[in-house]
Amino acid sequence: MTTDEKLQHFLDFCMEDSRARSAKMLDDCSAALEKTFEEHKEAARHQAEMRIQIEKDKIKREINKQLSMEQLEIRRELSKKQEELKDMLFVELKNRLASFMETSEYQHMLERQIEQAREVAGNAPLIVYLDPTDEDKLQRIALHQGSGVELRLSQYSFGGGTRAMIPSQNILIDNSFTSRIEEAKRHISFHLTEKGGQGHD
Repeated sequence: MTTDEKLQHFLDFCMEDSRARSAKMLDDCSAALEKTFEEHKEAARHQAEMRIQIEKDKIKREINKQLSMEQLEIRRELSKKQEELKDMLFVELKNRLASFMETSEYQHMLERQIEQAREVAGNAPLIVYLDPTDEDKLQRIALHQGSGVELRLSQYSFGGGTRAMIPSQNILIDNSFTSRIEEAKRHISFHLTEKGGQGHD
């Protein structure tokens, strides 16, 4: 083998080795870039999912906030409406009581209340107050009462009914219409029916 042939053979060997190493370096670089790209893609996907979740949570909070405000407004409107209905109900009740106070049954009711108070008092002195509007009934009721009961007109109106006192026992028996109405107001409550209307207890 001549020197030129040896030189050519060496050159071919070097070129082949260089091409092989270059190919391997290119493959390694390509693999590294592909891995970096996949990692970047995964990170970008993860960040996008996080942003989407953050936006979802933000929207959910806004919706819940809006719903809470609307529910609060509905409760306020409902409470206002209930108070209006309650006022209307008790205006009607007072009108009916005023009509009832013009009947003979009302006088019988006063006499029954006095009798019940007498039973509580026993032999103790009893003072029974009538509403100032019942002045016309005082004498007639007094005719039916025995001893031990003192009938008086109250200086203050209590809407009808009676208020009885047993001084020796420090007892007040309040059967006035005003007290009954106030008690009813405290206990009355409205609730929604299945059809969406309102009922009351």
